Formats: sequence, structure tokens, C-alpha cells
Amino acid sequence: MARYELRVKPSVAKDLRGLPKADVRRILGRIEALRDDPRAPGCEKLGGGSELYRVRQGVWRIVYTIDDKQVIVEVVRVGHRGDAYRAR
Repeated sequence: MARYELRVKPSVAKDLRGLPKADVRRILGRIEALRDDPRAPGCEKLGGGSELYRVRQGVWRIVYTIDDKQVIVEVVRVGHRGDAYRAR
């Protein structure tokens, strides 16, 4: 399987800014793991006809898209489980 290019929206840095450092390290490790397997166990496609996926890291959710044709994973949001799916 090809290694995916990882893109992270600038807004994700803002999402991570207020989180505890230990949580940020775990989240960044999980994001990095998406390069090798964007559909790892625990990954779920979000409903509503969107092309968004999510993985859990503790109480945090990492929301991202997968482009198999261009071999790109783009992280669009990181948030608490109660807020991660709300429109900004």
C-alpha cells in the first residue's frame, strides 16, 4: 500500500493550542499513523453523505478526508467528542 501524503489544515493548529501537551503528543502520533493506514481499525466514515472520516484518540476526535486517487489524507479538524462534528 502506498504511503499517503499528509496535509493538515491551519485551523487544526488552533484546535490543538489549548489541549494538554500529553494529549497533543498522542493526537499527533495518531495523525502521523494516518499516512500508513487511513482506514485503520477504529476509523469510521461520518454519515450525512459527507466524505469525512474520524478516528478517536481518548476523548478527542480527529476528522479527516481521504483522496485515494491523489494518495492524500487531509486532517480538517481536531476536537472534543462533543464538539468535533459541529459546523464552525
